[in-house]
Amino acid sequence: MSNLPLDEQFRYKILIVDDVPKNIQVLGSLLFHENYDVSFASNGYDALTLAEQNPIDLILLDVMMPGINGFETCIQLGKNPKTAAVPVIFMTALNDLEDKVKGFQAGGVDFITKPFESQEVLARVKSQLKIGRLH
Repeated sequence: MSNLPLDEQFRYKILIVDDVPKNIQVLGSLLFHENYDVSFASNGYDALTLAEQNPIDLILLDVMMPGINGFETCIQLGKNPKTAAVPVIFMTALNDLEDKVKGFQAGGVDFITKPFESQEVLARVKSQLKIGRLH
C-alpha cells in the first residue's frame, strides 16, 4: 500500500469538449501539467461516445458547438447510467442568468466563463474532483 496522498496515487481523467482546437490545446496543456489524464472531443457526439467507453472523472464542456450543443450533450450524459454521475463544468462565453439556469437544469455543476483564467479553471476542477471523491 502506498503512503502517497490519494491525489498523487490516482490520475483523474478529464474530458475536454470544444470545437475550437486552440481551446483544447490550452486547457489540455494546463491540466496535463497538473498531472491530470486528459482526453478530448471536438463535438457532443464524440464526447458521448468517449464518456461511455472510458471512465471519466470530470467533463469540461463547451456550450456553443455544431451538431448538438453543450446543453443537449449534458442532458444526454445524464440519461446514460454509465455517465450520469460524471460532473460537467460548462465553458462558455454566455454569461447571462438565463443561460446559467439552462446549464444547471441540463445537469451542469459549474460554469467557467470564456476567456478563461488558468487559476480559476484549476480551482474549479479541483473543487469538483474533491466533491466527487467525497461522494
